[in-house]
Amino acid sequence: MNQDADMSVCDVGDDGDVTPPFVFARSKAVTRDDFNVFKDEIRNMIRSLFSEQKQETKHFTTTLVEIKNLTSNVENAISLLSSQYQELNNKVLQLETKCKEGNEQIHLLEDRIETLQIAYRKPNFEIKNVPKKQSETKSDLVDMVLRLSSTIGCDLKREDVKDIYRVRGKKEQRNSSIVVETSSAMVKSDILRLSKAFNIKTKGKLCAKHLGFLTSEDTPIFICEQLTTKGARLYYLARDLAKSAQYKFCWTAYGKVYVRKTETSQVVCIKSEAQVHQLLIKE
Repeated sequence: MNQDADMSVCDVGDDGDVTPPFVFARSKAVTRDDFNVFKDEIRNMIRSLFSEQKQETKHFTTTLVEIKNLTSNVENAISLLSSQYQELNNKVLQLETKCKEGNEQIHLLEDRIETLQIAYRKPNFEIKNVPKKQSETKSDLVDMVLRLSSTIGCDLKREDVKDIYRVRGKKEQRNSSIVVETSSAMVKSDILRLSKAFNIKTKGKLCAKHLGFLTSEDTPIFICEQLTTKGARLYYLARDLAKSAQYKFCWTAYGKVYVRKTETSQVVCIKSEAQVHQLLIKE
């Protein structure tokens, strides 16, 4: 066995005794002062930790307070906004109600005005597409109407014409309408009835020569009621309805517009554009 290896396992004393390898040299004894120093260091360390925790806790508490205040401010702001929104919503509802009431009043007034206009125009009729004479006077217009009356076999007198005037047309429009205000709705009805009968019986329908024109005498003329602006619009739509949906009859009477599908169908009075659209959808 190697001697160096044996010496690494155990030491031999001066007197020849062998010291076992697991026996260590005794360390220096710990004194009370050393223990106190150690205790103070531990105490200081704990104090330092507590101090840091206290600072962190204080900071955390301050942050929580700030968050709480911020949350409270946000809640107050939301509450205020909610209150303002509710107030605005109530105002909007009130305005919508007033607007609806206002629209109903407007429709009511429009209907009343329409009724008054229809009543005012009951004795009136219109001659459309009439050529215009140079330096035309009201007396010339009355003579045209009297000539027309004689042609269709109506005994119309000059005093039956309360007023007469030509409607202003577009500048490029050479032929415009003449409005005739008669003494009564019955006179107007006779003119319309006899004019229709003349066009049915006579091969040559009413034209400018029947008003006494010597030039442009073949220009066709049309006798009809004087409708209101709304009535004229409804009559235009009703004629389109009659063509599209194959309504056999479409006419006006005392300012109102009527359509009828067949001879046995129910007569429908057209009162609005929406009604015309509904009739088109049904078809």
